Amino acid sequence: MIRAFKATQIFDGWTLHRNAAVSVTADGRIAALHLQAADLPADAVVTDLGEGLLAPGFVDLQVNGGDGVMVGPDTDIAQLAQICAAHIRLGSTAILPTLISDTPQTTRRVIAAGIAAAREDVPGFAGLHLEGPHLDPARKGAHDAAFLRPMTESDLDLICTAAQDLPVLLVTVAPESVTLDQITALDRAGVIVSLGHSDCSAEHARAAHDAGARCVTHLYNAMGALANRAPGLVGAALTTPLVAGIIADGVHVAPECLQVALAMKPADGLFLVSDAMAVAGSNVDHFTLNGRRILRRDNRLTLEDGTLAGADISLPQSVRHLVELGVDTARALAMASRVPADVIGAQDRGRIAPGARADLIFLAPDLTIQKTCLSGRFPEQ
Repeated sequence: MIRAFKATQIFDGWTLHRNAAVSVTADGRIAALHLQAADLPADAVVTDLGEGLLAPGFVDLQVNGGDGVMVGPDTDIAQLAQICAAHIRLGSTAILPTLISDTPQTTRRVIAAGIAAAREDVPGFAGLHLEGPHLDPARKGAHDAAFLRPMTESDLDLICTAAQDLPVLLVTVAPESVTLDQITALDRAGVIVSLGHSDCSAEHARAAHDAGARCVTHLYNAMGALANRAPGLVGAALTTPLVAGIIADGVHVAPECLQVALAMKPADGLFLVSDAMAVAGSNVDHFTLNGRRILRRDNRLTLEDGTLAGADISLPQSVRHLVELGVDTARALAMASRVPADVIGAQDRGRIAPGARADLIFLAPDLTIQKTCLSGRFPEQ
């Protein structure tokens, strides 16, 4: 049986189409995008979603937690499934649960949980992101300095081995805390190396890119500022093929800096991340991170000393924030869907194209999330 969905607008990952339709196969894949709803097969069972925007499910490469749970020492497959489910409700149908710098024992536990989640095909689980512990203490942000350290050969072996058993493994490192040879070894093992939490020079960042680094973690945050004779990691991110994640919540990055990044980076060079914490998808007003209390106040998450500790925003809210700043709607949507999917090589996510997963979201005209569809089925179907 062919199911199909109509909406006043459909975003396919590149372009917005009006009054089009999407057909879905029985096994939950996209059959076709029909630019005219009249082109649907005569026997298709059609759901008219009405006024709003149908888009590919969003892809979030930096998710520290959700539904009251953080990725950390207690993480198991059940907790990963709980976090993924929370973000599916928020519009991200594929996420990389992210471990903030922790002990080697916790890192191994989270990797084991991720491998189990991949084997069980947990809905929404696309792989893991290890944000640290190989970071610059001078740019630790909310990371606990006690856990930060240079990468050892044992660390390198653990990460390279894990990459063979995970669908995606993204690792954030500071160029100061790893060698160029280690970056190359990670890249050759299939690890996506991202640069972040660093005070490195632009030259050092470019050398890391040449060695195999492909991304930058939350551009502008936890890195040296762009200066006239010291452009640093920000300058390198804006002027090389490094693809950068960015937090668009109106708190982490000023509108002017967002505009600079959007102007400098090509359409496929910048993507949105939520940097979500345990409060995502819940009414929780505080939680604990490595024994430190994190407060949720006025759309901010902070340590008690005021240090930002992740973000309190979903990707649909981030898209809406960009559009309100004047960013083209199609580009904003792509930054939350196809671009991050391409960063992790997930060619069957983040787009509406034949053969892609029929993981879809329906947004109201004001871009607020209304419904999430997995494998071609909305919850009521």
